[in-house]
Amino acid sequence: MPPQTLENRVEKLETQMLELRELPALVAEVGVQILQLRTEMRAEFSAIRQEIRTGDEETRRSLREEMRAGDETLREEMRAGDETLRQEIRALGATLREEIRTGDATLREEIRAGDEETRRLMRVLHEDLVGRIALLQESRTNHASRRPASARRKSR
Repeated sequence: MPPQTLENRVEKLETQMLELRELPALVAEVGVQILQLRTEMRAEFSAIRQEIRTGDEETRRSLREEMRAGDETLREEMRAGDETLRQEIRALGATLREEIRTGDATLREEIRAGDEETRRLMRVLHEDLVGRIALLQESRTNHASRRPASARRKSR
């Protein structure tokens, strides 16, 4: 590259200096733009935070409503289940009472039949005993009449 003249070098330097003179204004403009960007970003972040808070509140409200509705539904189902259970218990109680009455009546009949059988057997045993006692007395009477009179007196 051929050597440049002093005049060319000075012109170039002046051009560069003119460009550099504009640099502080450009830097200041960039600073202003950065401040504007920061202000806008701060405002946007605040808006986003507010939207998030609003969304959170809406979500909480919605969840509370759903939970209340679910609680009420659950309570209704529990009440219905309780009522169904009570009805089943009543039905089982009635069935059990009927079975007890039926069993009670059957048991009474069996006890009566057993009592009758016991009385019949007692009568048979009593008649048998009376018959044996009569046989014993008859046997004694016959035996006593066979003994000689002297033996009868000694036994007395």
